[in-house]
Amino acid sequence: MAERRVRPDRTSERERSFGGTRSLRHAGRTAWALLGLAGAFVVAGYLASLLALILIPLVLALFPATLLSPVARRFRAWKVPRSIAALGTLAVGVLVVGGLLTVTVGFVVSGAPEVVESVGEGLETLEELVGRVAPGASLGSVDEVLQMVDDEDEAGAMVAQALRVTSSVVEALAAGVLLLVFLFFYLHSGRALMEGVTGLLPEERQRAVRDGAHTAWDTLGRFFRGQLVVALADGIFIGIGLLLLGVPLALPLAVLTFFGGLFPIVGALVTGVVAILVALAHGGLTLALLVTGLVILVQQLESNVLAPLVLGRAIDLHPLTVIVSVTAGGLLLGVLGAFLAVPTVAVVKAVWLENGRNQEDEAKVGTESDTSPAPAEA
Repeated sequence: MAERRVRPDRTSERERSFGGTRSLRHAGRTAWALLGLAGAFVVAGYLASLLALILIPLVLALFPATLLSPVARRFRAWKVPRSIAALGTLAVGVLVVGGLLTVTVGFVVSGAPEVVESVGEGLETLEELVGRVAPGASLGSVDEVLQMVDDEDEAGAMVAQALRVTSSVVEALAAGVLLLVFLFFYLHSGRALMEGVTGLLPEERQRAVRDGAHTAWDTLGRFFRGQLVVALADGIFIGIGLLLLGVPLALPLAVLTFFGGLFPIVGALVTGVVAILVALAHGGLTLALLVTGLVILVQQLESNVLAPLVLGRAIDLHPLTVIVSVTAGGLLLGVLGAFLAVPTVAVVKAVWLENGRNQEDEAKVGTESDTSPAPAEA
């Protein structure tokens, strides 16, 4: 009896081939989707650059609004009309913030030439130390900085000009007026504005967007208020330490530390280096090491005690994420981007997690309703 020839099973081969083709198609669609998103971001960035005069005040007004909204609510609780409450809160905010900025910026501008000169002397001392440790070695790129610092008047004029004006006077005034207008309407009818925007969306998405907006507002408020407290504590502790160590220009350096504290991690690092260079120029290596220890001590106190206590989970981000965010924001939008980077990432993360929790709750409710026993017939 002849043996039956067994035909090879080509079904599995066809399935594997089809599966591989389907994977390639899925990867292709994913790649095109990513390219589409990248193109959308590029177009959005271009449009944002054209509308920067409107968008920048619109975004920056959110930060003082988070600070002043409790004051406006207190006025309304006293039966003050909404418009008068918003206008009074705005006036209080302008007086307080304007007075503080006038005093602090005045200290920085008055001490800026001496700080720049001291930083240049500190760089020269540092280069001499490097030459002693490694003969023939130098800091290289520092030479250009030293050449600029040699002319005190020119450096002082450059710093004063950078602190006073970064763009044309007309654009600055227009942006300031727009910021006050936006802030007034945030305080007057912020909830109504949010309801109006969400009302344009499909009904099934309105609740999710509304919840996300509340989460974003709460996160932004807690972050900004907490970061102000942390930056103020940094400035006070560094200023007191510099005074006790006898470092000159302690007050301008303390004010710089406060402003640097508004940029998490990176700002404190930069202002700490400036204080160390000033100490190196005026007191030598021993004083510089003492200031280095002071800066490290204050930063450890901030990172391990103050920031977790004040900020809580408002900015539950890894330090590497913070550094990358501030750096990327600075490269894209300069100082403004570095300032907005961390709160933006914190808000996105909070909204993302809140959306995930809402979806899990909805899934649990749906599962419980599907598995619930049917009502008994009468």
